[in-house]
Amino acid sequence: MGILEDKARARTFYKYLSKVYDTVNPLVWNEEMRDEALSRTGIEQGDRVLDVGCGTGFGTEGLLQHTDDVHGLDQSVHQLEKAWAKFGKTDQVKFYRGDAERLPFADDSFDHYWSSGSIEYWPNPVDAIEEARRVTKPGGTVLIVGPDEPSNSLFHRIADAIMLFYDADEADRMFSEAGFPEREHVVMQANPGSPRAIVTIA
Repeated sequence: MGILEDKARARTFYKYLSKVYDTVNPLVWNEEMRDEALSRTGIEQGDRVLDVGCGTGFGTEGLLQHTDDVHGLDQSVHQLEKAWAKFGKTDQVKFYRGDAERLPFADDSFDHYWSSGSIEYWPNPVDAIEEARRVTKPGGTVLIVGPDEPSNSLFHRIADAIMLFYDADEADRMFSEAGFPEREHVVMQANPGSPRAIVTIA
């Protein structure tokens, strides 16, 4: 387990990263990548969507282009403060402070589930994916974006010491254990040489 796959450490990390998050995030996960991923979800106007690990609201902004019923959840109050400044606490989006592994929602609460840039900090990702399945209505999509495993063995060891990096095979294993019989994976990259993102749709 990487050093940031610890909830307290991750909260401390984002206390400082939140100050520059919107500047550095597009270097690895930009609007074009986000919009391509969103095009695979089938979200329509009126659908109720949960954005887990919503952070400062980068994914939330994209979701609002498809539906006006968006709910954002994050464990970091510092990230949420940035999102509140953009959307208000309950105006355009209803925000919650909470844990991806213990979502404070009833079964089948949402038409779709979205999470980008959060799974790498989850200590128990299969538990969180099971939670995604639990709160999403049958037939809805669960889309999770995480960091693709580096191909260089040295970078791989360094990356794994920090947080979760995984490939399509590992994503298959996690989603299968969480009860998803069907899933697909797409690898995206902002620029040649930049870190890759792996998008799983289930």
